[in-house]
Amino acid sequence: MANIKLFCMGNPLLDMQVRDGEALLEKYGLKANDAILAEDKHVPLYEEIVAKYQVTYVAGGASQNAARGAAYVLPAGSVAFTGCVGNDQLAEQLRAANKREGLQEAYLVKPGEKTGACAVIITGHNRSLVTTLRVAEKFEKSHLSSPTVAPLIESAHIYYVEGFFLTHGTESVVYLSKQAAEAGKIFVLNLSAPFIPSFFQVQLQQVIPYVDYVLGNESEAEAWAEATGQPDKNNYAAIAKAIALLPKANPSRPRTVIITQGPRSTVVVSSAEPDQPKVFPVSPLKDEEIIDTNGAGDAFAGGFLGAIVSGKSLDEAVLVGHKMGAMCVGQVGPQFKWPKVNVL
Repeated sequence: MANIKLFCMGNPLLDMQVRDGEALLEKYGLKANDAILAEDKHVPLYEEIVAKYQVTYVAGGASQNAARGAAYVLPAGSVAFTGCVGNDQLAEQLRAANKREGLQEAYLVKPGEKTGACAVIITGHNRSLVTTLRVAEKFEKSHLSSPTVAPLIESAHIYYVEGFFLTHGTESVVYLSKQAAEAGKIFVLNLSAPFIPSFFQVQLQQVIPYVDYVLGNESEAEAWAEATGQPDKNNYAAIAKAIALLPKANPSRPRTVIITQGPRSTVVVSSAEPDQPKVFPVSPLKDEEIIDTNGAGDAFAGGFLGAIVSGKSLDEAVLVGHKMGAMCVGQVGPQFKWPKVNVL
C-alpha cells in the first residue's frame, strides 16, 4: 500500500459495446456522440442489445478507465481505485481487467446488488454511452476512512475523480478534495460529460475550490459556457481561463484547465498565465487506424496522470495523454496494447 502514488474514485461499470447501432439511437432518442444516465425509457435497451446484437464486454467506468491507463504507464501497484460494486460476475470481470493493468482496487462491495453497466452504441467513429449506475451510486463516504482505503489515500500524492461521481457522491468528492488541499497534494477533476456542467453546477462549485487540474473535452467546455452565461461557447481558451480563475482554496498551486478536442488540438490554460493559452496539436490517425473511440478521453486522462506522477512537465504530460488516446482508439473499448509500450 505504501507505494500508491495515485488514488482514483469513480463509478465502476462494465461496458456492453455494440456496433452499427443507428437503429438503437433512433429508437431510444440518443445522440451519436454523447454520455447520459439511463432514464426509465432506456431500461429495455440493455436486454435488447444482448438479444439482437453481438456484444463486446469491456471493463469501463470513466475514472476506472483512467486509473487503468495510469497503471499501464506506471510501475505495478502505483495506482489504486475505489467505487461500489455488487458481488456478481460483472465485478469479477472488472477485477480481472484491473489486475492485468496492475491496478489495485479497493471496492466497496454490497452483496446482493448489481454492478453498474454502460451500453456503448458505436456508429462510425462516434459512441453513445447510456449508463445504469445500479449499486455504483450507493458508495458511502465512510469507506474512504476504512482500514482498507485510508492508507491508500494517505500514501497517494495525486487524487483523481470523474465528474459522473457528482451525480450521487458529492460529499465523498468534497471530502477527498479538501484532504488534498490541506495536505498540499494534487486533486484532478474530469468534467466527464456535457450534462455534468449543464445540470450539476451546484455540485461542481462545491468542489472546484479544491481542484488543481480540470480535464474536459470541447462539448463539456461548451456546456460549461452555456451554463455559466459565457458569450462564446466555442472559445475554448476563454472558457478554460474562466474555470482556471475561479476561487481556489490552495492558491500556492495554480489551477490548470485542459480541454481536448478529439483529433483536433488540445488547449491548456493555467491561472498563473491565464492570457497565454497553450495549444498542442494532435497527430491525426488514418481512418483505418481508428477501431473504437470509446474511452479515448479516459485514456488521455490516464496517460496525463501517469506522466504527472512520474514527474514529467505539464507539456510532456499532455503529449503522453495524446499517445495513450491514440493507442486506445486502435483497440476495442478502453484498452491498451500488449505487450506494454513505453509512452513516457
